[in-house]
Amino acid sequence: MYFDVDYYFRVLRHVWSLQQWSGKRRTLLRLLVIVPLTSGFHALCFLLDYVLFPRLWRQSVDRPVFIVGHARSGTTLAHRLLAADANQFSYFLYWELFFPSLLQKKVIRALGRLDALLGGPCLKRLKRWDDKTFGSTRHIHNMSLWNAEEDQFVMRAAFVTQQWALDVPMMDKVDLFHVDQMPEKKRRRWMHHYRECVKRQLLLNGGHRTHLSKNPLMCGWVGALQEAFPDARFVVMLRNPNECIPSTLRLLELNWKGRGWREEQYRDSMRVMTEISYESMRHPKAVLASHAATAFVDYRQLVSEPRNTVHDIYHRLGLEISPAFEAYLCAQQERERSHKSAFTYSIDDYAVSVDDIERELTTLFDEYQWPRLSEQVDEPSPSKP
Repeated sequence: MYFDVDYYFRVLRHVWSLQQWSGKRRTLLRLLVIVPLTSGFHALCFLLDYVLFPRLWRQSVDRPVFIVGHARSGTTLAHRLLAADANQFSYFLYWELFFPSLLQKKVIRALGRLDALLGGPCLKRLKRWDDKTFGSTRHIHNMSLWNAEEDQFVMRAAFVTQQWALDVPMMDKVDLFHVDQMPEKKRRRWMHHYRECVKRQLLLNGGHRTHLSKNPLMCGWVGALQEAFPDARFVVMLRNPNECIPSTLRLLELNWKGRGWREEQYRDSMRVMTEISYESMRHPKAVLASHAATAFVDYRQLVSEPRNTVHDIYHRLGLEISPAFEAYLCAQQERERSHKSAFTYSIDDYAVSVDDIERELTTLFDEYQWPRLSEQVDEPSPSKP
């Protein structure tokens, strides 16, 4: 199993250099003790997979579908809609991302069946924990242990994870976005490990389905994904940047503030994240413009006409809609149309301005005819009688 030693030592050096941070000792314990032990355990299970499950040697990854797009651009909605086509797709549930080995997942599923025979006491406790942990944030992003989730997280055991930069603001130190610009040797090793994780998930779900992936971070991976999966198909979500860029920055800021970091400590990371936001909008369009099996989807289209949009995606990617999935899409139509986010933000709260966003992404604003906030004039208040 792959382990990114370079990134590991970058994180370790950065945490070691932090002065007067109350979480330093706890984080060093995780890095120096827990990470080597857990990664070693995962590596052993990864090796045993090929011994215990010989079908894994023959498991292929055929024509996978990757949903990419800037965070909060509709990638989750698109992913959940397509994931409902259960006979067609295989994907990672959130809990499965913590256990990259096929052996681990099969053991946990077996324990789940045993628990069900005993009346489900462990499942009930897990559901209570799930509601307590994720219930307060589901208006922002509907997370659950049993939901389909961003599958790049499965590479966490290889130390290819954003979590460390969320715990400690260091996006200017560790770059998980620009995979397409990585040295070829490292890029191929990353993608080989990711492919191995996908193979295991496919075999877990029967071996015959199509892998379905969703991850905003993979906006910077699309070239590498084409290289690793030559027959890959893509869905690229696009939304007015004035709506999704400030929202993403707000979530990051709330996360770091909640962990006790001050603005001057996460300023550089916010700057890097702003640049990545621009690239998340531009890079997939540039790389996949000539890739035939790509569907570019405007967020407004998805939320207003989800059934028709999914039909368009399937047509573009050469997929067939089953009668059962068609019935599901019809039932979901009104529900998704009425979906409103309760998460609010103000674009004035950040260093990035409306003018910055609209200047950097002017081509996309023109192509998709997104409203430009810089051109909106406030209506004068009516005079009082």
